[in-house]
Amino acid sequence: MSTVLETEEHQALRAAVAALGKRYGRDYMTSVVRDGAHPRELWNEAAKLGYLGVNLPEEYGGGGSGMAELSIVLEELGAAGSPLLMMVVSPAICGTVIARFGTETQKRQWLPGLADGSLTMAFGITEPDAGSNSHRITTTARKDGEDWLLTGRKVFVSGVDIADATLIVGRTEDARSGRLKPCLFIVPRDAPGFRRSQIDMELHAPEKQFELVLDDVRLPADALVGDEDAGLLQLFAGLNPERIMTAAFGIGMGRYALARAVEYAKTRQVWKEPIGSHQAIAHPLAQAHIELELARLMMQKAARLYDDGDDTGAGEAANMAKYAAGEACVKAVDQAVHTLGGNGLTREYGLASLITAARVARIAPVSREMILNYVSHQSLGLPKSY
Repeated sequence: MSTVLETEEHQALRAAVAALGKRYGRDYMTSVVRDGAHPRELWNEAAKLGYLGVNLPEEYGGGGSGMAELSIVLEELGAAGSPLLMMVVSPAICGTVIARFGTETQKRQWLPGLADGSLTMAFGITEPDAGSNSHRITTTARKDGEDWLLTGRKVFVSGVDIADATLIVGRTEDARSGRLKPCLFIVPRDAPGFRRSQIDMELHAPEKQFELVLDDVRLPADALVGDEDAGLLQLFAGLNPERIMTAAFGIGMGRYALARAVEYAKTRQVWKEPIGSHQAIAHPLAQAHIELELARLMMQKAARLYDDGDDTGAGEAANMAKYAAGEACVKAVDQAVHTLGGNGLTREYGLASLITAARVARIAPVSREMILNYVSHQSLGLPKSY
């Protein structure tokens, strides 16, 4: 893929991460999933090379760069067939929120570990009865002396089994208005009353999904991240990087599938010429390539706006990038499987499992329909439909 819009440093990072990804590749990730394990070797090596914390502040052990760099890391690992989904959660969402809004103590406690991979943090926002409607979140925190008591449920939370803590989106009561407002709390994995149960997924991924129950989880005052009155601002500071990184996840997966299909189409011969010489094979693959490139351009724009501190502009671009990448990924995977015919459904070629995985970028962390709602309302000024 062309990288003319990127700096030399970005191109060098892309090449270095691609080389790392190639050493592991799809076979490594498949064996990890088969064994019910976690990709610790790749995670640890990426951390040692400084890739996991490339977006976190230098004074806390990070690389001092931004989402532009972190998204390159995830995209290239994905393009090699070995994406690390926890990068979306741990350094991108949780690391960003703590770096921007955490107290000095929270930054010192968490950021060095998130940067070097020795600490991992999960992120819990979705609830069984709230879905995409964050205003219906019922997980609530109430004061008990100096402490907080957190009660509620969360669902589809990635990697809680390996996370040292989970950043939970709850709500506290505004003393002035009595209305509930969003707040973020760091909940240690061994906190009494904090229980998890694994969700049985058809999705083949090393990162497992969990439902959480918080039953009067007692937290110290300093478990609250940032200002109690800035909850929404803090929440969206984490959600924009989440969308940018989900775009990187989708683009990387789409590129991996497309590369496998192109390789096959160049060599698979049924009549006189390789099947890739036929336009019915070649043109859909070309379209998939174009759509992945376009999605990447919007992701780069979103990352640039976010890194420049334009949260509003980044919000629009991050949503658009996530939408475009999700669509491009699903189409690329579908076309790749179709190009291989029956071989596309075999375990040997490893593409069939991506059919389910590709849909993640369409569904999570927000559905494409909710992004269309956002764009029609926020960008086009049309009346709100919900």
